[in-house]
Amino acid sequence: MATGTPPSTGTPVGTGTPAGTGPRPTPGAPVAHRVPDLGALELLLAVARLGSLGRAARELGITQPAASSRVRSMERQLGVALVERSPRGSRLTEAGVLVTDWARRIVEAAEAFDAGVHALRARRDSRLRVAASMTIAEYLLPGWLIALRALRPDTAVSLLAGNSAGVAERLLTGEADLGFVEGLDIPQGLDGAVIGHDRLVLVVAPDRPWARRRHPVDAEELAVAPLVLRERGSGTRQVLDAALAAHGGLAEPLLELASTTAVKAAAISGAGPAVLSRLAVREELAARRLVEVPVSGIRLTRDLRAVWPTGQRPAGPARDLLGLTRAES
Repeated sequence: MATGTPPSTGTPVGTGTPAGTGPRPTPGAPVAHRVPDLGALELLLAVARLGSLGRAARELGITQPAASSRVRSMERQLGVALVERSPRGSRLTEAGVLVTDWARRIVEAAEAFDAGVHALRARRDSRLRVAASMTIAEYLLPGWLIALRALRPDTAVSLLAGNSAGVAERLLTGEADLGFVEGLDIPQGLDGAVIGHDRLVLVVAPDRPWARRRHPVDAEELAVAPLVLRERGSGTRQVLDAALAAHGGLAEPLLELASTTAVKAAAISGAGPAVLSRLAVREELAARRLVEVPVSGIRLTRDLRAVWPTGQRPAGPARDLLGLTRAES
């Protein structure tokens, strides 16, 4: 009777280094280093279901050599043989059957994870809450939101308009997903990106004395003039305060109003001079309902910024809206 090792009924997928003899991660290594990736586990499940490594490879859209290589890598990683090849196809070893049962639970958990994340994305993408300071809200955002609707017709958008300080507060308390401000810098606790630029102009009604001036109003004269102003906390007020700080600061306001529209209406009525964004008074200047008065000795320009909580990059509809603002800046 012949002696020696009996012939195997099948041939392991791998050749060369036998399964279990290659280097394996130590028990203390991160679990991601000790457990095969999902692609390998899905391949093993396909082999178990189809009884053929070749058919499993075709189903997963990879070549048979790539599938064989992936199984060999998995066997080396786990330290056990998983699949045997024979002329009749591929079959799992006893260890392979056990590993396949465990793999099925992992893949099912991953599918549940993916479904949950998809539901979260769908909920996020179903709405967008925007907070914007008044000039941007009134004169720029409507066009951006029309363009966003063409990209995301199923996203419901709500707009909260206020001053720059209010925008920052809404972002920090989670009441808004993306904000737009007009101040000199980024409010504390927020990150941001410049999306455009703006210039403030001094305007008066056509029948007011400054409308007929032949020379610019200098910084000292502007600083002592009673003006119709936005409230403290607005981007417009912040820029004007900073510009006149070296010239004694602003005089007591003639009127202090909470919206650009109100300031503009007061100036048109002749209440007094006002400093507003040129974006806000383009039509009134063109129609001569207001007159721009040149100013010398100070710089009245500012950046327009998109802002969001520090470390939370815009995603979904917020990211798309941000892209639209940059495309038009």
